[in-house]
Amino acid sequence: MRKRKLTPFGEDVKRKLIEINMTQKKLAEDIQTSEVYLSMILYGERSGDKYIDLIKKKLEL
Repeated sequence: MRKRKLTPFGEDVKRKLIEINMTQKKLAEDIQTSEVYLSMILYGERSGDKYIDLIKKKLEL
């Protein structure tokens, strides 16, 4: 089984979540999507076009 790799955007999001002490679960709730879908966006398995701007705004990226 191959290990999944975060996209550059995913790395930025993870770094920011750690910096502001927020969980991925909380971010998913705030942008009104599932944790699984958010994870798929961060790993590049879904485009997440609908959520990218919401994520950037919420995390001030």
